[in-house]
Amino acid sequence: MLSFDERITSLELQLNNIEDNYADSFKTDILLFIGDFNILNPYLKFLNNINSQEEIIIWINKLTSRIVMKEDDIELNDIIFDYIQFG
Repeated sequence: MLSFDERITSLELQLNNIEDNYADSFKTDILLFIGDFNILNPYLKFLNNINSQEEIIIWINKLTSRIVMKEDDIELNDIIFDYIQFG
């Protein structure tokens, strides 16, 4: 199980790892939305429910997939905020 600091670091590293595909192109938007990657950032509280690097990758994949599916219907920041708040 990763410490909270390790989860933050892992999330940031995974979001900075952008492959050459459409879904990954939204990782930069997620990085910008989250802002500071430190324990004081309330947007990172969702990491309390994540225990491993694999779960972080799954979380990112689900969010980027959700963005791709809904990007024409809802503002990008609203999609990210809703997913961070409500999963």
